[in-house]
Amino acid sequence: MEIIGALFTLLIFTFFGGIVLFVMFIRQIDQYERGTLFTMGRFSGVRQPGWRIVIPILQKMPKVDIRVKAVDVPDQDAITKDNVSVRVNAVIYYKVDDPGKAILEVENFYYATSQLAQTTMRNVVGEVTLDELLIDRADIANKIKEIVDIATDPWGVDVVSVELKHIELPENLKRTMAKQAEAEREKRATIINSEGEVIAAKNLAEAAHTIAEAPGALHLRTLNSINDISSDQSNTVIFAVPVEVLRAFEGVNTISKAMSKNKDN
Repeated sequence: MEIIGALFTLLIFTFFGGIVLFVMFIRQIDQYERGTLFTMGRFSGVRQPGWRIVIPILQKMPKVDIRVKAVDVPDQDAITKDNVSVRVNAVIYYKVDDPGKAILEVENFYYATSQLAQTTMRNVVGEVTLDELLIDRADIANKIKEIVDIATDPWGVDVVSVELKHIELPENLKRTMAKQAEAEREKRATIINSEGEVIAAKNLAEAAHTIAEAPGALHLRTLNSINDISSDQSNTVIFAVPVEVLRAFEGVNTISKAMSKNKDN
């Protein structure tokens, strides 16, 4: 009986000891992670998601998150090509393509990528004028992305995109640009107004030409205007003598002068 009891006790200790060892040896890698296994200090490869056995003391397995990360690049003071001081803020999206390189080639790929994006953004802003910075924001962001992507490729990092979030200008420059925009709007308004006057003058000239060529047209136009005015009793109507009537009097006067000359002769 004593032997059976000892064997039973040994079995229990062995069972619980196996569980403890299993817990100590097993490591879980989530779907969005990759494990980088090191055996006695040497890189042994990348481990995929699931349960993986890691021997304590002899092995270690740092995990790398391979999801896309959004890093806010802090405001950077930069001077444009035309010597204008601006503050630029951006956000960079990247992910780890090669977990092994991300661990072996750089100490902290998160910090290194952020610092590289800051310096690159200042350098790119210094190569363009203020107008180009404000108008071609997408092109400048793509240029920053290409430079950072090439530089981080040895680290196993893939830059997905870079977006310029905010460009802050000096207050005096903001006021100057506001005045310039106001002057531009006034210029467009003046041009539109003058173009309207030219069109109106052309239409009036065409109307006058049409009325002059049609006998009685001016008289009909005058009667139409009188009819419109007479609809309101508060208006004072001034009857204008049509040109045709004046011309008729002029014709009578001419005939009278001709008859007088004939009598004298």
